[in-house]
Amino acid sequence: MSAHSHPTGHEKIETSNFLMIVLILAAVAFGGLVEIVPLFFQRSTTQPVEGLKPYTPLQLAGRDIYLREGCYNCHSQMVRPFRAETLRYGPYSVAGEFVYDHPFQWGSKRTGPDLHRVGGRYSDEWHQLHLNNPRDVVPESNMPAYPWLAKNALDPAELAPKMKALRLVGVPYSDDEINKAADDVKGRTELEALVAYLQVLGTARK
Repeated sequence: MSAHSHPTGHEKIETSNFLMIVLILAAVAFGGLVEIVPLFFQRSTTQPVEGLKPYTPLQLAGRDIYLREGCYNCHSQMVRPFRAETLRYGPYSVAGEFVYDHPFQWGSKRTGPDLHRVGGRYSDEWHQLHLNNPRDVVPESNMPAYPWLAKNALDPAELAPKMKALRLVGVPYSDDEINKAADDVKGRTELEALVAYLQVLGTARK
């Protein structure tokens, strides 16, 4: 190549940091769209599995408490399709189990065990003791205690607006369910709500 020849298009890209960054970002964005967009149209990722129902008002309140207390920092809710996981936790998780979760709680951190199949494995009384003081039922546990949950009453007025918001993103709550939400949680504690949420996790898929 002579000293006065013009650089090729490839050379321009290689010698321009700005152009290289722009093209890399464009390639990554295009690749991401190609992988993600089809998921919005696949039945297996957009339709609930048979038997899945939206959370009841009490379960929904419990889910909010689960988020508020940061339980997702130590517990995932996704059983991976590996033999060691399915032997310990049960059937691996599928996308159709999470269509009513906004946002989903898959997670990756497991200071404690995965909770996606915890529903029905223990009694309500076990969960209540465990949340009040984990070491009463699991002596080696390093989980913090949550004694205030049994003392805090739920606010019934919070449920209807949350259910209306969830209906906007596809959760099929009826007007009747929304109107009765306050009565369904009246006089219940945060502990009862969180236990109700834990007891429904993973129960739709046997």
